[in-house]
Amino acid sequence: MTSANSSAQGDDANGAAEVVPLRTFGDRLLDEARAAGSGRAARTIIALPGLRTTLLALAAGRELAEHQAPGSATIACLSGEATLATGDREWRLRADDAVAIPQESHRLLAERDTLVLLTVRLD
Repeated sequence: MTSANSSAQGDDANGAAEVVPLRTFGDRLLDEARAAGSGRAARTIIALPGLRTTLLALAAGRELAEHQAPGSATIACLSGEATLATGDREWRLRADDAVAIPQESHRLLAERDTLVLLTVRLD
């Protein structure tokens, strides 16, 4: 089992993937986000050629400012509640919700302390 202290995972020497304890790792990230001036903390937990999975914690009321995704991406809410928004559309995400991230500029606002799993295909 992988410790929550590691920052990225791929395959081991035998080709088997490591198990990442999302809840344990996420609880630590939420603590970091609450203490950070930015109100957020993130760690890449899986890094494969052309694919990145990042655990992102946002403290209540904080946001990931408007930006473009570097490629096709999805976001899954593990805990809390957040709003993914573009200029003309919003998606409310609660625990166990997932959505494809639009290719246009978007932002993510945490309504409550929130933990999301972001997966991006790097073109």
